[in-house]
Amino acid sequence: MADKLELTCHACGHVGFADGSDGFFYCLRCGSQAEDIIDTAVADDELLADPASHRRHRSAAVSVKVEPLSQSQPQSQFWDSLRALDDDVSARVKQEDGVGPTGPGDFGSAPSSLSYDDYNSEIRMRYVMGIQIMIQMQCKALVEEFRVSPLICGLAGSIWLRFVALSGVFGDSWADETIYESESQKQGQPDDFKPRAKYSAEPHNIHGQRAVMIWYRSLSKKIPLSHSLAISFLVCHLAREAVLPTDILKWSLEGKLPYFAAFVEIEKQIGPPSNTCPLSSSFMFKPSEAIPLRKLESQAASIAQAIGLELPPVNFYAIASRYLTKFSLPVGKILPCVCQIYEWSLPPELWLSANEYRLPTRVCVMSMVIVAVRILYNINGFGFWEKSLSSFAGSSSRNGQEEPTCSADVRDDAKQGYPSPGLVGASTDCSKNSSQEKSELEAMEILRILEARYKELEEKYEYSKDLPTYLQYCKNVVFAGLEPPFDDLEEEKIINELWDFYQERKDSGRFDDPELGCNHGSHQKRSRDDVVGSEKENKKIRDDMSSSSRCTNVGTSQSDDCSQQSMNVDGCSPSDSDSPPVCQDSSETDKERVIRRMKTNMEENRFCYIPPRVKVKRLDYLHYVRKKGEGAYTYAAHADYYILLRSCARVARVDIRVMHAGVLSFERRLGWLEKRIDHCLNLRPPSDSCEFCREEAPKDSPDDSIDVSKLNL
Repeated sequence: MADKLELTCHACGHVGFADGSDGFFYCLRCGSQAEDIIDTAVADDELLADPASHRRHRSAAVSVKVEPLSQSQPQSQFWDSLRALDDDVSARVKQEDGVGPTGPGDFGSAPSSLSYDDYNSEIRMRYVMGIQIMIQMQCKALVEEFRVSPLICGLAGSIWLRFVALSGVFGDSWADETIYESESQKQGQPDDFKPRAKYSAEPHNIHGQRAVMIWYRSLSKKIPLSHSLAISFLVCHLAREAVLPTDILKWSLEGKLPYFAAFVEIEKQIGPPSNTCPLSSSFMFKPSEAIPLRKLESQAASIAQAIGLELPPVNFYAIASRYLTKFSLPVGKILPCVCQIYEWSLPPELWLSANEYRLPTRVCVMSMVIVAVRILYNINGFGFWEKSLSSFAGSSSRNGQEEPTCSADVRDDAKQGYPSPGLVGASTDCSKNSSQEKSELEAMEILRILEARYKELEEKYEYSKDLPTYLQYCKNVVFAGLEPPFDDLEEEKIINELWDFYQERKDSGRFDDPELGCNHGSHQKRSRDDVVGSEKENKKIRDDMSSSSRCTNVGTSQSDDCSQQSMNVDGCSPSDSDSPPVCQDSSETDKERVIRRMKTNMEENRFCYIPPRVKVKRLDYLHYVRKKGEGAYTYAAHADYYILLRSCARVARVDIRVMHAGVLSFERRLGWLEKRIDHCLNLRPPSDSCEFCREEAPKDSPDDSIDVSKLNL
């Protein structure tokens, strides 16, 4: 029988079995034993001889002790067989360098070349296994470091295998179709090309492009590296964990979740590049950029949609309680109200969507939190924030005079506008006044907490903590796998000396001395730069204030005082910005200065400041609107709502205008539900729809009475 059989392996799909000298044949790639082929050691011309002389006595097989695979390298046995095959092929393939043989070889042996199938099967197997190892490492990090349920490991394996099977990269015609597609993209007759000597043994298409690169680009398009993060997020979503796309992205950037530096561990497990896959591990498995947040969520939904997986909504309770805890707000008071709104509305935005441009799910959750806080603390434009400024700056009136009339009106109208059953009466109960004051104080406290924690809510990465942490991060993540070509003792000595110098200065606190470094002798120049910078900033403020005067007709959707107030009050009026900033600073109070800074901050985000409400006509929930003018939206809001909105936007890591759009969308849904419910409650069926609901019996209906006299008894 021949020493090599052209059969397809049932385990790995490779074509080729070799004689193992024990009567069995084994796959040249994975080493699997052929199940239906046995070498009988009988020639074909001896089959007609005496059958008794051809009885084969099989010797007892030597028992081999079975040892479990290492948990750290579950694919080690498979990849060892692949590397052994590649080493055998490499030993037979000689590079033509003109020197000749450098070692002894078998007589009559000729160099053999790698086949077309060897290249495409190796590159797709290496790429798929590399991403699989990356997903395994990410799931391990989520379980061990972030206390995620171990259930995600089993879910990740099932989802990954189903997705790979549906991607078609292991199809028989995948390699040929990819080459044909690359050839059809270029019009005209193919030009004569001469491949580089380094890649002359590799297959090319008719245009001279390397087939290895064509297959790699096809694989990276069908299964991008970012799919590993998407699958990790998807399994956390299925396991009902309060893990958000912001967490996945942050942990991957910090290096806690293996992504940017995962290629180092991948190469340790699958080995260095081979002749059939000459692409380096860093080229194949090192991402060039971070995945956007919106794309991460949409990719997870696309994977679930591709494999036919029905997804549940996000874990609303866990995410909402996590947000409230981060705000340092009273969870016991706000969370039940938020959950009631969630159970009543159940918006479809809580389900993952494959649409990349839809509002993220975390925006929908945060919108419910904003609506609940506004309802509980009556944040409807009554000027609680301005009142808190008046209470803190009551003793700082100019020249001993009273506060400006606007502030007095704010206080009176805010108290007047607070919803209370006995508001219209001239004499109000003391208990109602005390409860009203208590509610106002609670609202002021909530706004004070949000404003004080606004800077603390900014996302901070762990590697920015100090210089040693950042240098270690650069070594492990940014420049992972990079080492000097040779050991330079002099360079290491200089590095150690500089590091010791830094530690000595840091421990002695000499870096804080303003006389050291570039700060020495530049005080005058720095002051001049500050003056120029302040002038530019003031000019920008004046320009923004002048441009914001266009929003004079922007108000709220309620037909109350806010729709009647003019937007050219204070910061929106160009007349106030005509005076020099220096004169303003010398004459304005602390409260006016704080309000001016708030207006400037709002204008930077295309928001227009609305003064507190006066002459309140309606006491219900206040709805804001946005109006489009000159190709851009203009947003009008009170300071109370703006403080709440910008804090929530910072925690959700979205733009404040996106957060505002999410709130408006959710409020429209609530309004639609209220109208439908009111319509259903007031709906009555027609009078003639049911004979049992009629008030009068029809005239032509027969009598239900029975004439007993006509019965035959």
